[in-house]
Amino acid sequence: MLNAKLWRHFDFWLLGAVLLLCIFGIAMIRSATITNETLQDSANRQGIFLAIGIVIVLVFSLIDYRFYGAATTGIYLLLIALLIIVLGVAVVTFGAARWIPLGVINLQPSELGKFLIIITLGSYVTAHAHEIEKFSFVLKTLAHVGLPVSLILIQPDFSSCILYGVIWFTLMWAIGLRWRHIAVLTAVAVVLGVVGFLFALQSDSFGYIARRVLVFAFPDVNSQEFQDAAYNINQALISVGSGGWTGQGYGQGSQVQLRFLKVRHTDFIFAAVGNEFGFVGAFLVVVLFAFIVLRIYRAGQLARDPFGRLICYGVGTVILFEAFSNMASTLNLLPVTGSPLPFVSYGGSSLWTFLIGIGLVQSVILRQKQIEF
Repeated sequence: MLNAKLWRHFDFWLLGAVLLLCIFGIAMIRSATITNETLQDSANRQGIFLAIGIVIVLVFSLIDYRFYGAATTGIYLLLIALLIIVLGVAVVTFGAARWIPLGVINLQPSELGKFLIIITLGSYVTAHAHEIEKFSFVLKTLAHVGLPVSLILIQPDFSSCILYGVIWFTLMWAIGLRWRHIAVLTAVAVVLGVVGFLFALQSDSFGYIARRVLVFAFPDVNSQEFQDAAYNINQALISVGSGGWTGQGYGQGSQVQLRFLKVRHTDFIFAAVGNEFGFVGAFLVVVLFAFIVLRIYRAGQLARDPFGRLICYGVGTVILFEAFSNMASTLNLLPVTGSPLPFVSYGGSSLWTFLIGIGLVQSVILRQKQIEF
């Protein structure tokens, strides 16, 4: 049992910022769905998900993170099993099979896997950090991530595959990945990227990836297919632009309430924020995310061992990457990724997995020296 004194080390600033984003997300989900009868209950459901999520944070905070280091084989096999199961029983939505139906909620294994792979890869590389000079070791770590990535690609879920690659690079960089290895892998990645893009152009399953890239690169192409694909991003830009400095007011955003903005409670909720709260509201959301990520990275710097450090760096990078890719694609700075805005977008599976990440970070914090603000 945890010594009660250790709870003094609990990072309430981090949890408070996360809860503030979650509550704001519930408010935005309510505004975004209030005119749609089939979605009106979404805010209430998200509130229930959050209440359960707070318990999840506390439970994962209580569990000593070093326990996971001794159970990495089982955790890794669990991840692979879930990714195999999803291929057989998944709910197909928008042409992708990514969710296991569990009644009240659909579980997305690739979401949970982001944090499971941080644990398993983090444990492996800390145990073999002395082999970082060997390219064979680098290839072993790529194989470790490559198996789940291959299963996720079949779904297909290309944005999650990219994130798993970012997690791999973050953890490997943290233990001292060599520049010569980075150069070789970058060259290989460029070649595979070009080949993959050409393949996607001819593929029914992966064609959406190529279309998103082409729409981003050539937004003014006058074809019906391009215009249909660009509809969501165009409406997102209109939503953000019409919000001005202070927005049109909560529940008063024209693009949101008249339902021109699609998937406004999930993928494009940041556009809804811009529409109703303007530049000021959107900027404050960015500041909150920056505070959360910096707080997590700081916890990693103060961790008592390399494994705890990598857990914090991995969780912080996931939140940073997901938030950035969601906001950037909303503003047409990146091709649309379909990534949720952490803690804000609707979805119980997504919310719980991000809160698991916060619980893992708190577990590291509770077992290190106190963080001073």
